[in-house]
Amino acid sequence: MKTLLFLFLFALPVIATAQKAQRLFNGKDLSGWTIHGTEKWYVEKGELVCESGPDKQYGYLSTDKTYKDFELTLQFKQEANGNSGVFFRSSIEGVKISGWQVEVAPLNKHTGGVYESYGRGWLIQPNPEDEQWLKQGEWNELKIKVVGGEVTTWLNGHQMITLKDDKITAANGFIALQIHDGGGIKVRWKNIRIKPL
Repeated sequence: MKTLLFLFLFALPVIATAQKAQRLFNGKDLSGWTIHGTEKWYVEKGELVCESGPDKQYGYLSTDKTYKDFELTLQFKQEANGNSGVFFRSSIEGVKISGWQVEVAPLNKHTGGVYESYGRGWLIQPNPEDEQWLKQGEWNELKIKVVGGEVTTWLNGHQMITLKDDKITAANGFIALQIHDGGGIKVRWKNIRIKPL
């Protein structure tokens, strides 16, 4: 009995550590991230900013680490055309990304939905009545939970979608933020935290 109690008490700190959220963005620089493409990524006033560059092409900022099962929370504010996104379990060659994107876009453009790049396209979009939860020009909180092949997203505390997909189950890779092509895009990000599951 004492042995079991000792093992339980010994395991508690390990369990607590595994469940603790980690900061992916330190508020100072792009340590732990890699830029792909010629678009602009920089830190301003403790916030991560993505902005279209002169080439007006796709751009990505990916984590140096890979993440399989996790809960990711972040805040974003769309200062201009906010067509962006958060990729998970992804990989990249140049600026051709393979993986899944949780959409971040202007009103009624399916923020919180899941899109498969260079694959099947839209896998799921939020219900039309749920599009209203996006606050344009203000800070929004996005939460993404990925476990096995199940993906759930929340926008400002409201569940947007739940998706189960076998192809997602088999994948692994980094997390990345996107700048869409076309120019005129500017999005701010902060409080980017991940809790491995």
